[in-house]
Amino acid sequence: MRQLKVLLSVIVALTFILVPTSSISNAATKTLYVHFINVGQGDSIYIKAPNGEDILIDGGNKDGSDVVAYLKKQKVKDIEVMIATHPDADHIGGLDEVLKAFPVKSVYAPRVGSTTQAYKDFLTAVKNKKLTIKVAKADVVLPIKGVSAKFVGPVKSYNTSDTNDWSAVLKVTYGKKSFLFTGDAETKAETDMVKAKKDLRADVLKVGHHGAKTSTSATLLKAVKPSYAVISVGKNSYGHPTSEVLNRLKSYKVKVFRTDKQGTIIATTNGTTLTFNVKPIY
Repeated sequence: MRQLKVLLSVIVALTFILVPTSSISNAATKTLYVHFINVGQGDSIYIKAPNGEDILIDGGNKDGSDVVAYLKKQKVKDIEVMIATHPDADHIGGLDEVLKAFPVKSVYAPRVGSTTQAYKDFLTAVKNKKLTIKVAKADVVLPIKGVSAKFVGPVKSYNTSDTNDWSAVLKVTYGKKSFLFTGDAETKAETDMVKAKKDLRADVLKVGHHGAKTSTSATLLKAVKPSYAVISVGKNSYGHPTSEVLNRLKSYKVKVFRTDKQGTIIATTNGTTLTFNVKPIY
């Protein structure tokens, strides 16, 4: 009996010795990457989840070749989750090309349509992949391992002509760090999410509607309390980002990044620390 106990002790000891320390440290330091791709006046966000899943939120404007090229540069082989926040061409315009270029497991979009060619092209590409669009709305959870990825908006239906407020708003949390991706949601939708008591608190805010004054309200900023904000914007005739939004962010002491000034912004977190590839511009 004593010899058996000694033998078991030796086996246990050898087991610990034979487990590579690198595999232990790698398991403890998995990383979440969020790429705010510079697509000019539009949105496209690529997320590499800590367990390897690939998520794409929007695909930039009509020509999606820039997004496809960027994803290939990141060695993306397939996309587990594609999200079309709303039908506007500067958000879904390139998704048809992404769908043609990569295997896509699931597509999410809010229940609002459009008569634009960009939206028709998107629907055709989804159909050609034999996929069914899943509804993006508040409380829908994405099946991503190791992170919490949940839609917090839209919380209700809006006028079909007001597609911005229909925007799918996604909150992603990894460890102690979180991100809020707002599409083009405007003040009405922002207020409705706050009134619905959705958990909007996030370290990083993707500024709504490229910095338009009708988004990123004081009401939203009080609820989100972001430390950082990313504005995806390009040359435009709308005055984006507006001085109203920039001043609002400044008053809440939010550090700001801009794709038009800094190119693609990449946030990296292990769930405890949060770093960026460039320094805030403001």
